[in-house]
Amino acid sequence: MATAASSFRDAWQSVLQAVFPSLCACCGEVLVQGERQVCLKCLGNLEYTLYSPHDDNPAERMLATRMPLVNATSLLHFQQESTVQRLVHAMKFRSNCELCEAMGRQMGLDLLRSGRFDDVDLLVPVPLHWTRRLVRGYNQSELLCRGIAQTFGRRVNTTALVRHRYTRKQSRRKATERERNVSGAFSVRRPAELQGHHILLVDDVMTTGATLGSCGQALATVPCLRISVAALSVAAR
Repeated sequence: MATAASSFRDAWQSVLQAVFPSLCACCGEVLVQGERQVCLKCLGNLEYTLYSPHDDNPAERMLATRMPLVNATSLLHFQQESTVQRLVHAMKFRSNCELCEAMGRQMGLDLLRSGRFDDVDLLVPVPLHWTRRLVRGYNQSELLCRGIAQTFGRRVNTTALVRHRYTRKQSRRKATERERNVSGAFSVRRPAELQGHHILLVDDVMTTGATLGSCGQALATVPCLRISVAALSVAAR
């Protein structure tokens, strides 16, 4: 039997929903009961890669020449003007931290199902420069890691890998410009925190692999470190 407190809470939530309805992060439509963050229609429009169980998938091929790589995967296909693009933009530019963690939980479930990432023991987000972190207020890749940890059960390290040089936004840049923009931008300040681990490097979007590759080159200087990669989305090719 519901308690008086829980009945009051449910009634109050119904009032709040009526006055301030929750909207889908992708299409802006009002969410109905049972929907959270993303409506069922938009969830049905997400294009999943199904990469995680497979060796030599496109994400791995994109990164294999850039770093010593164990495994790589991405959950979703990213295309311009798509539901996935709207999802990512809501995470990065609309301060939707809850959505970041929710998508991280989905990534964690995908990693668990694959079985190829079972010996990963540490989650490392691609870091933001401190000035961009200050303006945005959060790092979406770090929040993805927090969500992954909730379903994948691994510890998160946010201090060892740093972006020591400010870089301009990668969007709308050609592949060669992306490479130059992030070359040498990352460094490992606490290698002892990573030494001997198998880390999962996490980012929101993999377009050409330039940013993740630059991170991987910095991480490759750590002795006895194994590197795998998971991105929420990968640009369709």
